[in-house]
Parts: sequence; C-alpha cells; structure tokens
Amino acid sequence: MKVLKFGGTSVGSSENIKKIINIISSNGEEKQIIVVSAFAKVTNLLLEAAQLASIKKTAYASVVDEITSIHHQIIYKLLTDKAKNDALRFVNEKLTNLKSVLDSISLISELSPKSEANIVSHGELLSSFIITKALQENAIEATRKDTRELITTNTNYTNASVNFEISNKNIQKYFKSNEANVTVLPGFIASSEHKDTTVLGRGGSDYTAAIIAAALNADVLEIWTDVSGMFTANPSIVSQAMPIEQISYVEAMELSHFGAKVIYPPTIHPILKKEIPIKIKNTLKPEDQGTLIGKTSKGKKNPVKGISHIDNVTLITLEGSGMVGIPGFSKRLFETLAVEKINVKLITQASSEHSICIAIDDCNADLAKIAIDNAFEFEILKGRIKPLEVEKNLSIIAIVGDKMKSHQGISGKMFGTLGKNNVNIRAIAQGASERNISAVIAAKDVKKGINSLHESFFKNNNKQLNLFITGVGNVGAKLIEQIAQQHQFLLDNLNINIRIIGLSNSKKMVFDDEGIHLSSWKKQLKNGEKASLGGFLDQVKKLNLRNSVFVDITANADVASMYSKYLKNSTAVVACNKIASSANYKNYKELKELSREYNVPYLFETNVGAGLPIIDTLNNLITSGDQVVKIQAVLSGSLNFIFNNFKENTSFYTIVKQAQEEGYTEPDPRIDLSGVDVARKILILARESGLKINLEDIENNSFLTKNNNKAESVDDFFNSLKTDANHFNDLLKSANNNNCQLKYVAELSNGKAKVGLKEIPLGHPFYNLEGKDNIVMFYTKRYPEQPMIIKGAGAGADVTASGLFADIIKIANN
Repeated sequence: MKVLKFGGTSVGSSENIKKIINIISSNGEEKQIIVVSAFAKVTNLLLEAAQLASIKKTAYASVVDEITSIHHQIIYKLLTDKAKNDALRFVNEKLTNLKSVLDSISLISELSPKSEANIVSHGELLSSFIITKALQENAIEATRKDTRELITTNTNYTNASVNFEISNKNIQKYFKSNEANVTVLPGFIASSEHKDTTVLGRGGSDYTAAIIAAALNADVLEIWTDVSGMFTANPSIVSQAMPIEQISYVEAMELSHFGAKVIYPPTIHPILKKEIPIKIKNTLKPEDQGTLIGKTSKGKKNPVKGISHIDNVTLITLEGSGMVGIPGFSKRLFETLAVEKINVKLITQASSEHSICIAIDDCNADLAKIAIDNAFEFEILKGRIKPLEVEKNLSIIAIVGDKMKSHQGISGKMFGTLGKNNVNIRAIAQGASERNISAVIAAKDVKKGINSLHESFFKNNNKQLNLFITGVGNVGAKLIEQIAQQHQFLLDNLNINIRIIGLSNSKKMVFDDEGIHLSSWKKQLKNGEKASLGGFLDQVKKLNLRNSVFVDITANADVASMYSKYLKNSTAVVACNKIASSANYKNYKELKELSREYNVPYLFETNVGAGLPIIDTLNNLITSGDQVVKIQAVLSGSLNFIFNNFKENTSFYTIVKQAQEEGYTEPDPRIDLSGVDVARKILILARESGLKINLEDIENNSFLTKNNNKAESVDDFFNSLKTDANHFNDLLKSANNNNCQLKYVAELSNGKAKVGLKEIPLGHPFYNLEGKDNIVMFYTKRYPEQPMIIKGAGAGADVTASGLFADIIKIANN
C-alpha cells in the first residue's frame, strides 16, 4: 500500500488533475490512499475573504465568487453528465454555507481561530470531492473519506497538535474495513475531540499524508509536487542546482527547515520511527527520478548534500561585561522570548560569555526588542549590559550533510568562499551533530553567497566568471571575440562559464545580469545609457555577483584611479592600462595590499609585453626564492618596428608615419618615441622585483632632438622629424658602421633603471629581434650567465587581448 499526496500546484488545473489520474492508474491494483490539497490559490483566497469579512469589507463576496469560478471551471473541463452535476451541487452547497459564515463574521466584526479553521477547510473539502468524481468517471474504484473523522487534534484550531493515540486507532479501524482500491482524503484538515474543524497549519497536507502513512505502515509515501525532487540548492537562485537522488530523513528536515519548501518539516516526524521511505516526485514530469528520503543518505562522496537559506531575519545581540560569569542571563533571555511566543531560529554565544546573538523573524523584531529591553532594564540602566543591538534585512544561509561530521575543512571552505566574494558573516552557528553549519549574512548577498558555495562544494558545477569591461576599442573587441570563440571549449574542458555582464566605452555603457549577447554587443552598447565611471562601479555593486572581474582596456588615468574601489568591493581587477602600476609607488603598494587584504586578484600581465608571460615568470622566480640581478629588455613593439624598418634608403619620418597609420604607435607617436612608455614598463618590472622606485627615478636617455621635444602638436612633431632627418640618419649610419642594430633598450641593474637607444652588436640576443617583437632577459642568482629569455610579439590587438584573456582564466582557476 502506498500513500500519495498531491499539492496545490499539482491540482491547480483540469490538465494537471488528468495527469494525477494517469499516475494513479499506472499503479494498477495496488491499494492507494490519495491526499489532496486545495486547488491552487484557493486557500489564500479563503483567508482573504475571512479577513475582509472581519473588517466589514463587502468585497469578501467577490472573493467567494472568484473561488466559485475556479471550481466551476475545473468541473466543466474535467467532468461530464451526472458527475458534473453532483460536483456542481456539492460545490454550490458548500460555498453557500461559506457565504453564510462570512456574513456572520462581518456582522460581529470578529474572526475567531475556530471560524478561520472552518473557512479554510473548504478548499480541501471541495478539491477532494471533485477529484474523487474524476477518478470514478475514469473507471477507477475510488471513495472519499472526510479526514476530520480520522485525525483528532487539540483545540489550537489554526495550527492544531495531533492526538496520535486516538487518530491512529481511527485510521486503522476505518481502513481495516475499507475495501476500495483508491481512497481520497482531504489534506490539512482534522477535528477536535468535540468534533470542531481544525487545521494542521501551512503545509498540513504533507503532514496529513505522513500521519496516514505512519498509522498504516505504508510501503512508501509519495509527495507529488511541481519540482522533480529536492535539489542541492533552490533552482530559482542557482541555475546549476542538481537533483538529489537520495537523502536521509535528518538531512531533509534540516534543508526543509532552512527554506527548501519541497517538503513540510513536520511531515517526516510521524514516519521517522517506522522508517517509511518518502519519494518526492514531479506531477508534471512523472518520468523524472525525483528524490528518495530514507534512513540513510546515499550517493556521491560529497559531504555537503545541499545548501538552503531563510529570508527576513533579524539578528539581536545582547552584550555586556555584566554577563560574564553570572548565571541565568540566557535563561532570562529565552524565557522572555517564549512568553511573547517568539521563535528563535539561530543562537550563538561567545565563549567569553560577553555576548549572546539570536536570530528571529523580522516580523517579531520590534516586539522582541521591547520585551528584552524591559526584562533587562536594570542591567542596561546600570551599564552592565549595552543597549540592545538590532540588525534587520538579514538572511541565514546553511550547508547541510550527514557526512560533514568529522570531515575536516568544511567550515573553513564555507567561510573562505563567502569571504572571497565579499559576503560578510554576522553570526555563525554549528550544532554538535556537525550536519549543519549556518551563517547570518546580509539579505542582499544571499544569491551571491549561495551560488558561490554551490560552485565551491559541488565540483561538477561550472564556475561562473562575471566580467565588467571598460574600453572596447581594437583590443577590447578582440577580447570579446576570443571569449566568444572559446566559450564552449572552456565550458566543456575547464568548467568555466565566462559571462560579460557590463560593457563601457567613453560614451555609453550597458549591463545585462544574464550576460550580454556576444554576437550583438555593439548594438546593445550603442543603445545603452550614458557612461560614467561612478555609475559603472555602482552597477557592479548593485548587481553584487560572485566572481566579478573588472577589466580595464583603456589608457585612462581616471579609470585607473577606480581600481581601489573595485578591490574593496572584492571585485578582481585585470588591467591592460599601465597607469596604476606605474604611478606613485604609494598607489602601487596600496593596490597590492588591497588585493591581499580582500583576497581578490589584481593582475596586469599585459602592462609589459602584451601577451608574453613576463610578469608572471618574474613573480614565479621571486616566489620560488630566486633573486633578480639584472634585467635587459626591448619592451616597445612600436619602437622595434620603427628601427627595424629604418634603412638607409628611407626617412625616419616616413617610417614613423607608417607606424602611426598601421596602429603600431599611439595616435600621438610622441608617447612612444619619448621612451616614457618603456620607462613605465621597466618601472613595473623593477617594482615586481622588489624595488621601491618611481618613474622619475628612471634615467631616460632620449634619442629625440630638442626641436622634436618642443613640438606642440602631432603635425609639428612630424615636421620636426623631417627637419631633423640628418640627426636620425647619423644614428643609423653609426650603427651600420659598427655592424650593429638600433634597439630601444630598458635595463635594471644594481637597483637602478634606465632606458635609451643602443647599438646592439651582432650575436647579441637583441640583434635579430624582428617586427614588433619584445624580448626580456632575466639575470638572476640561478641564471647568472645564461639569462632566462622570453621573446615574442609584444604589441598588437590579438596578443594583448590573449594576455588579458589569460589573466581572466587565471582568476577562474584560482
């Protein structure tokens, strides 16, 4: 024999009821007891009508009409002939009676718990009658029994406690003589010993089914709902939540208590001793496996079974030196709350006895504060206890699992994951059973917190990285193109899901918390809102997404000045922009310290050598214990291009103009030819090597003339290159006479850095450096004579974008 319970959404329409009929039919001749809830929305409408009547609002009559309409529509679509007429007669009779009850309540302006229970019982009485008729009309031998004749409770009418001794006898006696294969019972409702209608509280239909199953030692209790079982997290919050195949009774109760609404927690209690398995199934997808709840938890070795949460929580803190070593404070606190019927959801006390924190429902916060202030008025007045601290707009987040017991590192992993994503923990609680670890966090952080924990504890998840990119010129466009090309590969091979959430250029910015479509980002950006640096940061904070990364692909000092704010928001920063890392040393140091303090990456590999792994290699040498002795490098792809193409039969002006037109230099080539860009790069390498120096400390031996440096505009500068052509020809002639090549070289040695044009002899690693390539030679304690050399393309949109992409992947893999 099995007991099947169908909830409000399962019986929410005639189509769904037909699915129920098919489910019941598929069980053949097996004896079945069917417990049903009221049709969808009906219980809420009944309560609304009751409240309206109690304040003399005549609109309760319209609500009754709506209830009538819901039932009539289902009857007309589901039943025919005599069954239809019987159902209509029953519904009309019951709702006429309901209208009379509401009229009486309106007359005296009073809604007693007894009357409320009577009113809300109509939902299950009506649905069970209609469903019984539908089963009978489909040739299923079905009978209906009023549950009020089976389950007996006390007189707490709207949340009644069951008298199991009497109820079990009633249930066993009835079903011993009941020969029907299918018996339909209205859930939720019961009666007192005086035969007055009572209800079992919200979720009471589950409870009804469990009471019946336990009394009859059913083989299984099936709870049919609109989801395919219990999940590792709420699927509406975590898109990657996975169904749980099997879970223990205790785990299910823990998850249900913390907001997993698939099953009503008291449901499990009646059948726990009998060890009757519970199956959670989906009425709309009966072929899905669902979840089996039993004595033990089986499945994967993951110690965490699921993640859940409770919203609308207030944290109350009682604190003071007068509490230390004084017995009775806790007792007084909890007795005070008990008198006011305030339920405590979480408790934590410092081992110093200096403070006690409790979490309660938001709706009870004001009442709790008044009651506690009154109870401890003397101690507060004398300064032995501080005035009560009340924090609202909080939530409790919990991880649950039987196998968490004695499993090292679970709590550390939980708190580390939340901390890394800037989710501040206000209070912590863990039971001695170790199957639940709870943390109180800000309500605004719930989505980010649960998703972060789910990624951390369930390894077959894809790690989601949320990018906010500013600067979508050549390099930015290439980065987006590369992300689009590699998106599926990263999902399939590295479980990394990169989403671009925000984009900005100097004029417009656009956001999409589900991810901007990479095939139409230009159009979306064009139609975006007006760009502002502050507005972009505000939106990043507002969206509050886990694993957020700010990507700067500009050369803008104002953008670079925002890095500290992103890091303080626990948003990683990936920068192509060299300004921040080459600014005043104090600013550079602050950014590095913020990265460590907030445990969030600040990566700028592309500041030197575009996509070449120069900074990463240098860091690896140093962290492994090596020491930098000297660095020699050609770090300007544009200058290397210029001097590689500057020949005796060409003018220096012509080559610089070509480099500008082909995008090798900045629009203003003075930036490149001044050597400042190279100086910034060697400065960054010097700082990464451990030196505390600034840009003005670097010796810049310019190859430009005084006339070049006096140019006030780009056009003037180009004219000066023509005028001073002999100067540049002499530089080339000298190099040729010495059988050398001209290279713009950066050097770091003995704690000092310099940049300048040098004649490189044949045989030197720099001599044959081609095109726009960069080269870096690290001389270290371990590489004293033969340096470690890194060489390759050091400029260009493709390679720079790939360097940014590599930093982003590094964050994902961290």
